[in-house]
Amino acid sequence: MAIVAEYIWIDGSEPVRQLRSKTKVLGADTTIDNEGGSINPGSFPDWGFDGSSTNQADGDDSDCKLRPVRVVPDPIRGVDAYLVLCEVLNPADNSPHSTNTRATLVRLMEGAASEEPWIGIEQEYTMFKGSSPLGFPAERRFPGPQGPYYCGVGADEVFGREVAEDHLDACIEAGLAICGINAEVMPGQWECQVGGPDQDPLTVADHLWLARWLLYRIGEEYGISSTLDAKPVPGDWNGAGAHTNFSTKSMREDGGYEKIVEACERLGKRVPEHLAAYGDGFEARLTGRHETCRYDEFKYGTGDRTASIRIPAHVKEHGKGYLEDRRPNANIDPYRVGTVLLQTILGLE
Repeated sequence: MAIVAEYIWIDGSEPVRQLRSKTKVLGADTTIDNEGGSINPGSFPDWGFDGSSTNQADGDDSDCKLRPVRVVPDPIRGVDAYLVLCEVLNPADNSPHSTNTRATLVRLMEGAASEEPWIGIEQEYTMFKGSSPLGFPAERRFPGPQGPYYCGVGADEVFGREVAEDHLDACIEAGLAICGINAEVMPGQWECQVGGPDQDPLTVADHLWLARWLLYRIGEEYGISSTLDAKPVPGDWNGAGAHTNFSTKSMREDGGYEKIVEACERLGKRVPEHLAAYGDGFEARLTGRHETCRYDEFKYGTGDRTASIRIPAHVKEHGKGYLEDRRPNANIDPYRVGTVLLQTILGLE
């Protein structure tokens, strides 16, 4: 039976990177190395694409190369089908393309190995049917004010559950590091959590891109699109973020609370560098309202959801654990977020 591989990559769109994919059919004699339960990307051949159509090349020299770097089972097509996440390379010398932010994180991970960094990203997204978010009635401009929708239940409070549940099932079937979902504060807005204990920044970033692809692909079946816009609806509505939980081995050991405070102080000294890596539209989302700190301010505190960096109350109680950076937008490139956190907290310039 033929093997069907969906080659997925991140394009060069600005200011927000987009996913692209195309299908390759491999012969039944293709050997898929699945030793230890992890699929070897080397089982899949390099491929190419037209970079002039993805903001990654000019028309007179448009070839770009795809190199598989992470492969998971394809829960959409099923048996003998795979999702193949790829890095983009320059075909002349196989060097990383200028839009390939993953390659930088790969290099930094080598220097971070002794500190065993863990990361978890809370990916918020907003479902739309046509030009309106789910739950925004056609007969009037806005539904009732936010409040009952967060983690709600019932047809008058929760919208799009069928997509969120199918997405959860697909991520689990693909073996992605998804650890939960919930309805968010605005109608039609949801969150899935990717990563957590024992999950390094590179793996989590790969899995988040694949989880996003599955979200969009499942939405096709329902005629529902999901946006990562940081402020999908203006006015008195929460924006959409990607709160990022981060820890190192030193933070997780006894006395780690002091290391967490130390990290917060370091983060406060490099605010512009972090905002530059935290996605498009932070000015509209980080206003000081709606559970955020203003983008031009910086503060950290225990249990403080109005802070730039929140230290969970149980972390202070136990004297060790992790911090939560609340500034990243929903539309982050997770490779850039992992990179800037390692640079700042571990000093890996």
